[in-house]
Amino acid sequence: MTVPAHAVPPRPSSDVSSAVGLVGALGLCGWILLCHFYPEIAPLLGLDPARGRLTGPNAALMGLVAAALPMVLWSVLVDKVHLRPSTGIDWSLKRQLGDVIDISITKLAGLWATWVLIGCLYALGRWYWNEFYAISMQVLTAVMVPVFFLSVPYVLWLDRVLVEPKDASWHFGAMLVGREAYDPDKVRIHLRAWAVKGFFTAFMIAIVPAGFADLVGRNWSEFVHDPVLLAGLLITMMFVFDEQIGTVGYILTMKPLDAQIRSANPYLAGWVAALMCYPPFQVMQGGGPLQYDINTRDWAFWFAGNAPLLWIWAALLVTLTGIYAWATVVFGIRFSNLTYRGVITVGPYAYTRHPAYLSKNAFWWLATLPFLVTSGSMADAIRNTFFLGCVSAVYYWRARTEEKHLLAEDPKYRAYYNWMQQHGVITARLARLGQVLHRRRG
Repeated sequence: MTVPAHAVPPRPSSDVSSAVGLVGALGLCGWILLCHFYPEIAPLLGLDPARGRLTGPNAALMGLVAAALPMVLWSVLVDKVHLRPSTGIDWSLKRQLGDVIDISITKLAGLWATWVLIGCLYALGRWYWNEFYAISMQVLTAVMVPVFFLSVPYVLWLDRVLVEPKDASWHFGAMLVGREAYDPDKVRIHLRAWAVKGFFTAFMIAIVPAGFADLVGRNWSEFVHDPVLLAGLLITMMFVFDEQIGTVGYILTMKPLDAQIRSANPYLAGWVAALMCYPPFQVMQGGGPLQYDINTRDWAFWFAGNAPLLWIWAALLVTLTGIYAWATVVFGIRFSNLTYRGVITVGPYAYTRHPAYLSKNAFWWLATLPFLVTSGSMADAIRNTFFLGCVSAVYYWRARTEEKHLLAEDPKYRAYYNWMQQHGVITARLARLGQVLHRRRG
């Protein structure tokens, strides 16, 4: 029996409004257009058009600013996130500097020691020495000294208005200083949060320039009438939005923006499932044990000559990539793996709890078609299909570990979880299908 619309309870509210990611995407879109059409725009501004399209790494990194600035302004001026109790800030406190100086010094000791530790890990990890991570190491080295000095006034300013200035960073500093009692659980929270930030920020910065250059540097007019080329251009664009706004999320983990990491996943299984999907631990590409594209060609090869099917398949793949990018953009300044930074219930998260994982895996199946192989070998076809199934299973495992973390953290997420089980367009149907299969097995 169909449930009347009025009988469906409202979906739990989102901690991030849809507008935040939208204005960030618009800011980034404007920057991409400026960089692409720079040769045409430059003469109007009295600049030299000879340099061509702006495809360099500096232009790509400026894209982060173009996306971040409108999101920060909207969050503060419109959503007024800085006034939320979840920031842990009470702006009316305004303690005297002398009241917090000892706390701030201890906290700064913890922060600086954390950054030194991350720097040592970058030095020890040989993968950070290769060309892929070169831009990340250059950027992080360039900002190291300014961030060090800016951290002093920032911490002193923030501690004057924090409801509880002795946060996880302070507990780590207290452990190092050894003068005051500290909470080991808070120390673990601090270390896990910075492990996420240190690992993924370097990775995200590394992937930003290549995609940006690929998108901006292409001649867009050449792709309009070819479904394969047009799909490739649009898919690249979607990934650029995902990479740029995702990177902003890792950088802006700040309490005044209510975007702080409240906790990182405390379960080992969650870390294993996530790290399996990223270098240098990635298992599904580059000769990894779950590589699923041996002797395969992509969809364009198999459907060559069939224009209607090529257009249909191109539309499917672009739509799936669009959903994947949307799932990142809607986080605004809060995107991050393995962390709890609030509950998102808008955008694609109104239909399923894991839109990024669903769309990404559907894309891989449709783009790769692992059961079709150029070798003609049934063994290759079976192997590829089996291992892509294993990759999808990894993402299912990853989703479950994330849910376990969030269900333990926030009653609001539990309410969202239960609402989706009952009323989510995709999630509720999958839940009912699972119940039917369970009863049949029983």
